[in-house]
Amino acid sequence: MKVLVAVKRVVDYNVKVRVKSDNTAVDTANVKMSMNPFDEIAIEEAVRLKEKGMATEIIAVSCGVTQCQETLRTAMAIGADRAILVESNEDLQPLAVAKLLKALVDKEQPGLIILGKQAIDDDCNQTGQMLAALADLPQVTFASKIELADGKATVSREIDGGSETLQVTLPAVVTADLRLNEPRYVTLPNIMKAKKKPLEVLKPEDLGVDVTPRIKTLKVNEPPKRSAGIKVPDVATLVAKLKTEAKVI
Repeated sequence: MKVLVAVKRVVDYNVKVRVKSDNTAVDTANVKMSMNPFDEIAIEEAVRLKEKGMATEIIAVSCGVTQCQETLRTAMAIGADRAILVESNEDLQPLAVAKLLKALVDKEQPGLIILGKQAIDDDCNQTGQMLAALADLPQVTFASKIELADGKATVSREIDGGSETLQVTLPAVVTADLRLNEPRYVTLPNIMKAKKKPLEVLKPEDLGVDVTPRIKTLKVNEPPKRSAGIKVPDVATLVAKLKTEAKVI
C-alpha cells in the first residue's frame, strides 16, 4: 500500500514572526524555514506504518517554491521513499493545494493520505477536508491514533469534552494531531541517504490545475502589545479592579 503525505514549508516555530513594513504580508526574508510540525508528525506516522509492514511506499508531496525541495529532503531523511514537488511561485491557498493533491492522488492511487491537521503559518485547517471532498474519500481529522487492518483504518480522535474512535474504509484521508506520535531525530546518515532518493518536480499546469488565488489579503497587522501587569495590595483591590477596570466580573 502506498501512503501519500503532504508537507508544507513554513516559518520555523521558534522564530518570532514579523510583519512587512507595508503590512502586505509576513516577512520571510532571511528567516529560518522548516517543515510544518503537524506534517512532520504525519511523515513519522507513515514511516511507523511502513515499519509495521502495513505500507510499502511513502511518497512525500509539497506544493510551493523551489526551496520546498529542502523540506522534502527532510521528509525523505525521516523515511519517505520518494518525493514530488509541485513548483509554483503563486500564493497557494488551501483550495489550490487540495486540487493539486487530488490530481496526485488520481495519479499515484495511494491507499492512505496523511496530512498535518493545519499549518502553523495560516492556521487554515482546510486542506485535508477539501481534499477528501474533491477526491470523494472518507476522512478522519485530528487523529491521535491510527490502526490499519483488513482494508480499514480505525482512528481515534479528540473532540470537545472527550475522544471518539471512527473506522473508515481505505483509501481515506487522515489529518494528524499533536498526540499522534513524537517524530524521530533525523540522523546525519539518513540526511545523506535522502540526497540520493528521487525527487520529481512538476508544475500545476502538468496536473491541469489552476492555482490562481481566489482570496486577496488586504492587510496584515501585528497583534497589539500587551500592557504590563500591576501588583495589588490585597484581594479587595483586585476584585474592585476586575469590576471597574477590566469589567470581567
